[in-house]
Amino acid sequence: MPSKAEMNQSPYIHARSGLSADDGQSIVEFAFVMPFLVFLLLAITQFGLAFRNYLSITDAARVGARAAVVNRATACTSARTAIQNTVSSEQWSVISGRITCTAGTNTGDPVTISITYPFSIGLPGFFGLPAMAITGNMPASAKERLE
Repeated sequence: MPSKAEMNQSPYIHARSGLSADDGQSIVEFAFVMPFLVFLLLAITQFGLAFRNYLSITDAARVGARAAVVNRATACTSARTAIQNTVSSEQWSVISGRITCTAGTNTGDPVTISITYPFSIGLPGFFGLPAMAITGNMPASAKERLE
């Protein structure tokens, strides 16, 4: 059986206290790196949401152009209905007044559907830096020929 002096020098002494001498350093380093990791995660999320909206609006313009060329008599009305059925209700409330439709009258004339979607990407500030906000308009358009 080991003596008391040997037990005090054993590696089990650190297990009882919970932290070793190097654990404090790791926590401080993690505290320095954590804001950058959170910022990076939020940036990836915001840009991912903006890209999802871009894909949705681009698809809606394509669907609207296809509906317009198939229904020549009511081209622009059919396009708006198809776009409304394609996008979410939140997106529709934003783009309903931002849809442009130009339709020809003869077979082979182009039909162009353009949608402008306003976006805003907001990222928080940290370490005394101001918050960032990137705003703008995402244009999406599709062109097809009348059948």
